[in-house]
Amino acid sequence: MIKTQTLIIGANSVIAKAIAAKLQTDTEVGLIVISRDLSCYSGMCNEQINKITVPDYQSSSIEQAIIGITQCDQALINQAPITQVFICNGVLHNAQLKPEKRLEDFSAQAFQQVMQINALIPMLWIQQLTPILTGNTPCTLTVFSARVASISDNHLGGWYSYRASKAALNMLLKTAAIELFRRAKNIKLIAFHPGTTDTPLSKPFQQNVPADKLFTSDFVAAQLLNIVENIELDGEASYLDWQGKSITW
Repeated sequence: MIKTQTLIIGANSVIAKAIAAKLQTDTEVGLIVISRDLSCYSGMCNEQINKITVPDYQSSSIEQAIIGITQCDQALINQAPITQVFICNGVLHNAQLKPEKRLEDFSAQAFQQVMQINALIPMLWIQQLTPILTGNTPCTLTVFSARVASISDNHLGGWYSYRASKAALNMLLKTAAIELFRRAKNIKLIAFHPGTTDTPLSKPFQQNVPADKLFTSDFVAAQLLNIVENIELDGEASYLDWQGKSITW
């Protein structure tokens, strides 16, 4: 019998799929997965999982996805509250984007794109999710950040857009946590740094990473699930690495 539900947004990412795979082994946890492409979940067609496909991550699509969450099985949601949310969207590079190594590489267009994906879109999800998560049941809401977002820990420079977007995300989370402490005390916000994980995002930068510092997605998923299971509901935003250790903002 399903007792709680976990919502995974950006569910097509490598770490998101690892989280889903681990939770699939627990028959008391229902899954709601959201992405533009959910073909990787085609083998998961049981009552434990609800799949919501979105065309994009614009405001209107997010609003429709929220409606889908509440309508996919209203009775189930009432009986089995959402107790974990993972927002896994993010971009470091793609065919058009590359992390800047120097000032001459900085591009206004690229900056706006990275900022929208890494900071704005997670905030739109949080805005729309808060009304349906607010209640008496504790709920952790984890957004994937990065250690390079730390202003005090920036000793190397470079990666202007990515650093700025994740720092903006952290500020949004910290600010939202202050408000939620007043109106939605059951929600705990987490900015999570997974470490260098073997994913397409890190592929171009893995050659200088020591073997013991390049993590599998299964390892990161296990670490994260352990963190959210044991974290204190303290009304503050936490900025944590894969070990559960705090990172300076």
